[in-house]
Amino acid sequence: MRRKRRSRTVLLAVTASSALLLTAAALPVHTDQARDGTHDATHDATRAAPQDGESVLVFSKTAGFRHDSIPDGVEALKQLGAEGGFTVDATEDAGVFTPERLAAYDAVVFLSTTGDVLDESQQDAFEGYIEEGGGYVGVHAAADTEYEWPWYGGLVGAWFDSHPAIQPATVEVEDRAHPATTHLGETWQRTDEWYNYRANPRENVHVLAALDEGSYTGGTMGEDHPIAWCHEYGGGRAFYTGGGHTKESYADDAFRAHLLGGVRWATGAEQADCRTENGYRALYDGSTGLGGWKQAGPGSFEEGDDGTLNTVGGMGLLWHQAEQRGGYSLKLDWKMTGDDNSGVFVGFPASDDPWSAVDKGYEIQIDASDVPEKTTGSVYGFQSADLEARDAALNPPGRWNTYEIRVEGERLQVWLNGTRINDFTNTDPARSLADGHIGLQNHGDGDDVAFRDIRLRKLAPEARGHNRDPDGIHAGTAGRDR
Repeated sequence: MRRKRRSRTVLLAVTASSALLLTAAALPVHTDQARDGTHDATHDATRAAPQDGESVLVFSKTAGFRHDSIPDGVEALKQLGAEGGFTVDATEDAGVFTPERLAAYDAVVFLSTTGDVLDESQQDAFEGYIEEGGGYVGVHAAADTEYEWPWYGGLVGAWFDSHPAIQPATVEVEDRAHPATTHLGETWQRTDEWYNYRANPRENVHVLAALDEGSYTGGTMGEDHPIAWCHEYGGGRAFYTGGGHTKESYADDAFRAHLLGGVRWATGAEQADCRTENGYRALYDGSTGLGGWKQAGPGSFEEGDDGTLNTVGGMGLLWHQAEQRGGYSLKLDWKMTGDDNSGVFVGFPASDDPWSAVDKGYEIQIDASDVPEKTTGSVYGFQSADLEARDAALNPPGRWNTYEIRVEGERLQVWLNGTRINDFTNTDPARSLADGHIGLQNHGDGDDVAFRDIRLRKLAPEARGHNRDPDGIHAGTAGRDR
């Protein structure tokens, strides 16, 4: 049994985040150069990891086609490390893939690797590294690598099949809460070499962005063409982006932010829900409007141009007029600006009085600084979240978080950024979770909370057991589903 790697750095408050970035910014970026222009990490990969910030290995060995953008990618990652609080070593020596040397790193970036780049013992070492909680970032031709290693195929998510000429295309952003895509709008216009993959990875990964094949020529995957995704795999975290063929990509601010977010999620510095997500329908996004919603009580929600709902005044409630009967999974993204207060209500009757939801429903709280039974992830006033799990999963103010609120009969479960933090069963005969409405609280002046991408999936009746998730995952105790 391999011992689990050290806990990942988690930013729990604005002050903690600021302190980390200030400290990490002073860390030196390695500048020793090998003849190929990259730092040879072979001689120092056994060094102790820094006390502040994360440490990343960039691996760019090629045994097939070699991208001339690799040096640009290495330099960009070093710059991002200096700016984002992580150190970077770069190498093309596969000898670094030993358990002892890999243990120094929080994530390994496969930067446009091609072909068979690791021998059997090196493959074993990398599998062990991921099993012990390591992170993987695959960039572009990382999907054109190790075709005879099935484990790696599962890690990267999909293997390369073909590509058309470099050209502009429209990228449709499906998840804007993940740090790799949170800076993007609902579509992203960019020029790159767009890969077709041998199989669609959607059933096994969480898709962050997909290509609109109608916006360019040469796509072969049809209406569903994922191009960036993330998932947990074999004990660790894996992020992949199909972008990064061109030198220009690494000078583009949007792509650099995309890459930085992927690295920071893979190292554990930022959190996101990377479980597979299929079958949800939008209750609110940038295209649906508020036609199915109604405001109760004072205040309101202001719609932003980017599909964000922002609380204004209060204390009121924006509730969805379709009553929910039977089991369902509600997902939504939310963000605080500081020490703010809001919440998500479920299981309450239709009413123009916002206090009806308080008195007859249940609130999943958003307020990280309150007492345990009234803090983020709690069933307000009834049951605290698992605070250790919550703290490890929570992104600080200014960053997006994702809730999943799952209702199955009188059972209410809450996931935060993919980690289950609460499991509550209603026993109050005056309340029932089995039917009712959902709503968002606008708490009052000074409590500025934003919501977006509110979506819902009905759960099949046969999947609604107490001991098994509808996704086929055993629930167990609070923690991250695998």
